[in-house]
Amino acid sequence: GLFFTVSCDKDFEDVNTNPNDAISVPSGLLTADIVRNAGNIMYSSFVGADMGSCWSQQWAKVNYEEEARYKIRNSVMEGTIWKGMYEDVISDAYSMEQLAIEEGNSASQAVGIIMQVYGYAFLTDVFGMVPFSEAMSSADGILDPKYDNQEDIYNGLFEMLDNANTLLAEGTGTINPDADILYQGNAANWQKFANSLKFRMLMRISGKKDVSSDLQEIASNRAIFTSNSDEAKLIYLDANPNANPIYESLVYRSRFEYKINSVLVTMLENLNDPRLEVFAEPNSDGEIRGKPSGIDAVPNDDYNYDNVSAIGAFYVDPNLPGFFMSYSELMFLMAEAANKGYITGSDEAYYYNGLKASFDFNGLSGDYDAYIAGAGTYTGSLQQIAEQNWLGLYCQGVESWTEWRRTGFPVLEPAIEAVIDEIPSRYSYPAIEQSVNADSYDAAVSAQGADLLSTKIWWMQ
Repeated sequence: GLFFTVSCDKDFEDVNTNPNDAISVPSGLLTADIVRNAGNIMYSSFVGADMGSCWSQQWAKVNYEEEARYKIRNSVMEGTIWKGMYEDVISDAYSMEQLAIEEGNSASQAVGIIMQVYGYAFLTDVFGMVPFSEAMSSADGILDPKYDNQEDIYNGLFEMLDNANTLLAEGTGTINPDADILYQGNAANWQKFANSLKFRMLMRISGKKDVSSDLQEIASNRAIFTSNSDEAKLIYLDANPNANPIYESLVYRSRFEYKINSVLVTMLENLNDPRLEVFAEPNSDGEIRGKPSGIDAVPNDDYNYDNVSAIGAFYVDPNLPGFFMSYSELMFLMAEAANKGYITGSDEAYYYNGLKASFDFNGLSGDYDAYIAGAGTYTGSLQQIAEQNWLGLYCQGVESWTEWRRTGFPVLEPAIEAVIDEIPSRYSYPAIEQSVNADSYDAAVSAQGADLLSTKIWWMQ
């Protein structure tokens, strides 16, 4: 019997190993899922629409207005954002980086780093203090990672982006073009994305510390976006579940309650801006009409499904790009930086580059010259730069809200009938953190302030 048992174990692993089941996944194959998961989180209706475009008052709702009145869902905080970014973006991107190191593939390694940075930057910008230095340390036995302060997180992310820039500049390794749904294997564009993202992040903290030398170094020496063709955008496919989440929400799931906001309509009308007819559809009376944020609309004859304008057809398209960062945003940030003396160069030229990029994207190239000869003429005002950037970020929900939090422009009033008396400054942590990571959660709240939507995060203070 003993002989029989030992004999049965001989060559067990060789006989029972599936030759078609990969033992190790090539790093590049992870790219598609990482990019798509990040894009779907940003553009999901509960995040990009409800707690992005509605909070920045580009969109409004004529039904189901809880989030538009700042009543958030813990399930979205926990599942979609916290778990989604940590598990489906950051963790996978970290695995991609480690696999690429084993392969000796510096280009693929850099992509993994950049996507980690994007995920962490998103989280710290919406929550404030979050796990960073210990976030990927479960293998070391750390199951209750500390929440790092934002300044330390930003410094760590800058180091990561510098590393990615260096790895891509070395020109070794490859990026799988079939799995790279952002740049189709173009390492030069990934490098431009890394450096443009760093410029954005430096501007985000520029009110807290002097970052002018770092900004100038990027503007003078690094590869950055130079046109709309460089920008980091995911081109979605025609059919569910791979279409743009805006299309999937508004069309596939019939979420017709999302409408244009009256703040946006008024601004565009005052500027005689032709983008209004791209941003919105005429209502049942053939007019473009917005709705104020908040105010109860069901039942309400003043604001309903028919008499408030829907989101423009151009933006309700399955192939609409999901932007990680656009060229127009970079140009407006550089215009602001030049205006404030952070970098050299013409703030006017940067401003016009940003405006032209926005008009081109919206299919309005032929209207650009007339617009800049009129209401779009550069005045040298920081408010004008910020408001044009806000317009250029239309349908980039969280980013438009975040830039409003940073600049304070346009001047907005809280939603009518809201549950708090101000526009939120952050998201509240998922409730599960109070039980599974209580000590770290408590330390973060003690350092940052109460876990409320109204608590200012570090770079806002």
